[in-house]
Amino acid sequence: MLFANIVVEKFQHGGWVMWPILVTFFLALCVLLERSLWWTSLKRTIRRSLHEQARETLGTGQFDATWQLVGNSSDPFLVNLRDGMTHAHTSMLAAMQLHASDLIEKAEARQWVLGTIITLAPLLGLLGTVVGIMGSFSSIGDDALAVSKVSGGIGEALIATAAGLGIAISCLLPYNYFRKRVAVLRGDLERWINHSELLVQNAKAHGHDLEAFAASRHINR
Repeated sequence: MLFANIVVEKFQHGGWVMWPILVTFFLALCVLLERSLWWTSLKRTIRRSLHEQARETLGTGQFDATWQLVGNSSDPFLVNLRDGMTHAHTSMLAAMQLHASDLIEKAEARQWVLGTIITLAPLLGLLGTVVGIMGSFSSIGDDALAVSKVSGGIGEALIATAAGLGIAISCLLPYNYFRKRVAVLRGDLERWINHSELLVQNAKAHGHDLEAFAASRHINR
């Protein structure tokens, strides 16, 4: 309770610019929570052991077994392979790349908001600094110098600046973490797609044609 009172008091002393700073804080918090939940959900769907099985059956031409693995899976890599097998009669590689692009787009969703807040929050704090110091200078020009007004203006400037920097710093680390996760996911998908293409070519060289399998089973959406 005491801490809450201190926060409210500092907020009031920070001036009007604290309101847009507060909005950026809640916006950043919402984005961080949403992104954390999305990545957690994605991680839970990934089944590395099934990846190995899918590669083995795909490379040896056991397309029935591969389709059973990917058919009802929610694993993003297996879904990617399912899209490729579904469009094997047109372009397996293109279908897998399109799915990967959609997944990367979802992984990058709302990261631009964090990037904007990292830049915007310190600027709002700087605006509070300028407003507070301007108020202090206007008090100095009065006939009766009010020391409390001068110190209050400087205090307002420091509170707003500290709040803006605090929000930017708090967002910077998770923002870079999410960017790293996106880069890793993109690399994993590229390797998965290239490896799958090589396995299909290997199976075809041994007489197992994925396009013929797709056509015979009438695989479609």
